[in-house]
Amino acid sequence: SAFLAITIVPVLMTFFIRERTIEPGVSRRNRKLIWLSALAGPPLLVAAGGVSGLKLPDWSLAAALAVSLFALICLVPQKIMSEARNPLSRFFIRVYLPVIRWVLKWRKTTLLLALAILMASWFPLSRLGSEFMPPLNEGDLLYMPTTMPGISITKARELIQQTDRIIQRFPEVHHTLGKIGRAETATDPAPLSMIETTITLSPQVEYEVIPVKRFFSSWPGWLKEPLTWVLPEEKKGPIARQWRTKKIDRFFSDWPAVLKAPLAWVLPEERYITIEELIDDLDRAVRFPGLTNAWTMPIKTRIDMLSTGIKTPVGIKLMGPDLEVLSELGSQIEAVIKEIPGTLSAYSERVTGGNYLDFSIRRHEIARYGLTVGDVQEVIMSAIGGMNVTQTVEGLERYPVNLRYSRELRDDVERLKRVLVSAPTGAQVPLAQLAEFRTHKGPAGIKSENARRTAWIFVDLKGVDIGSYVERAKEIVYEQVNLPAGYSVVWSGQYEYMQKARATLNIVVPVTLLLIFLLLFFHFHNVAESILVMASLPFALIGGVWLLYWLGYNLSVAVIVGFIALAGLAAETGVVMLVYLDEAYRRRSDQGKMASGADLRAAIIEGAVDRVRPKLMTVSTTLIGLLPIMWGTETGSEVMKRIVAPMVGGLVSSTILTLVIIPVVYDIWKMREVRKVQS
Repeated sequence: SAFLAITIVPVLMTFFIRERTIEPGVSRRNRKLIWLSALAGPPLLVAAGGVSGLKLPDWSLAAALAVSLFALICLVPQKIMSEARNPLSRFFIRVYLPVIRWVLKWRKTTLLLALAILMASWFPLSRLGSEFMPPLNEGDLLYMPTTMPGISITKARELIQQTDRIIQRFPEVHHTLGKIGRAETATDPAPLSMIETTITLSPQVEYEVIPVKRFFSSWPGWLKEPLTWVLPEEKKGPIARQWRTKKIDRFFSDWPAVLKAPLAWVLPEERYITIEELIDDLDRAVRFPGLTNAWTMPIKTRIDMLSTGIKTPVGIKLMGPDLEVLSELGSQIEAVIKEIPGTLSAYSERVTGGNYLDFSIRRHEIARYGLTVGDVQEVIMSAIGGMNVTQTVEGLERYPVNLRYSRELRDDVERLKRVLVSAPTGAQVPLAQLAEFRTHKGPAGIKSENARRTAWIFVDLKGVDIGSYVERAKEIVYEQVNLPAGYSVVWSGQYEYMQKARATLNIVVPVTLLLIFLLLFFHFHNVAESILVMASLPFALIGGVWLLYWLGYNLSVAVIVGFIALAGLAAETGVVMLVYLDEAYRRRSDQGKMASGADLRAAIIEGAVDRVRPKLMTVSTTLIGLLPIMWGTETGSEVMKRIVAPMVGGLVSSTILTLVIIPVVYDIWKMREVRKVQS
């Protein structure tokens, strides 16, 4: 855009921006026809959106709009009006002139009011929460409940079938795919206690495509193809709603249908339920004793688990030498966390909840039958773990064939005791005579980080930001849970990302502001004017902070990126104002009309008021490009809204205050030079 601004725009100026008058040969009727052709673009866009059923390819719309704009700009020649004759400029000048005169008369009062407004923005800023990134709607859900360790495969299968059956009852759910345990690979160390169900959601609405028979339907393809652009051979049928809706009480809900119909088109009286509301309904429906629910997004969860291992927004890592102590401390912290407002669920992994079956071989017994320890171990291994007996060849692929007892036999200790071991003498000896069977509890798995044993606590949140929640939870946990010597707590999950991002932004933001200051200095070659523009940047924060507070957004990386972009846009607005003020000041100085404070204020009014329309257009074009993002609903719009919100609010506040503050400060600064000239 910068390259085009300094190369293409000057060339276009020579074509379109020049002194022209309407030629006598262009009649009023012809001009009306040209204007009608120029206005043909918007109906085409509306029709293509499905209102009239017209379907045009994208390039035909672009061509129609291009022809319309060409006719409007080139075929209807008009003389360029001065700022004084432009009705829009006259309106802005009529509004802005009394304001600029008042603020120049009451400079100290104006600055005090501006500072008061700036200080008042601390109220919404102090109430903004913090998070790493805003929640992103990926279009699907991931249900990851956790149960107690030691659950059998049979029970886990029953549990996942029951939960999937309940989830599939919801009309918003298209289908589900559940998984328990892990594949035989080291990259997926998931125990049976961790269930994963991917929930594919239906689209909110679906259109039925209905074929339409046209008079040219039987024509050859090369003849009817141009006609199908205008009269397609299919149309959208009735809407099939997939998601439930909720009523919205509007101020016109009780009005007659004739009156409220136009308003309902802009402000509909019903809406689809949100992802958050759907998760709440699912969470209330899927409730089982001993099952801790966790609802998240598939892609986000995979990234989180690869980086921190935590599947929930907040995770607590307990570190210490003894697994028994870690399990006890985890249970205490879990009980404390559940009582904190904003906690949806909390689950501490039971480090010592696994069930183990030990075989202690009686060496004197196996010696009586002429057996070795290896013979008995081979039978045990074959019965429980299985043994590869051969390979199956499937094309170029080979797979081992594993032989072992069925699960019904392996799950029953009494049946295992009756497994027969063949002795060299031909005798068949029950395994119970050769080995002692013992069951005991032990760790289902041992996690470690930095060579320290670790226990994890998963915390899911609802209706609270991560930053405020963790800060409050830290205080409560440290007050109510006594950690023995050698044990520590590390807060992980998205909170860990947020801390790393904050450390990075502590470097990026000052560097960005420094670069903006350097660019301003290279432009003005004056430190004072550069500082004047930079001093207006805090006023851009006012609108951004208030809009974030009004929309209920939290501070996140996306919001900070929006504020960084806002700094550049606000500096641009200040530069435009200062350039016109300097131009008016130099012009009057060259004419010898800068002998008193009245002359200075006349120059400031001239530079600020006479060019108020270009300044407002500079901001308006940016706002027009940003505002549609605030109404976006597609995947990724959650992040884009957080980036755009501070820019929209900040541009409004910075523009209003720039039109007021910079002229006042400029008057105070230049007044010293005028007094030096007078003296």
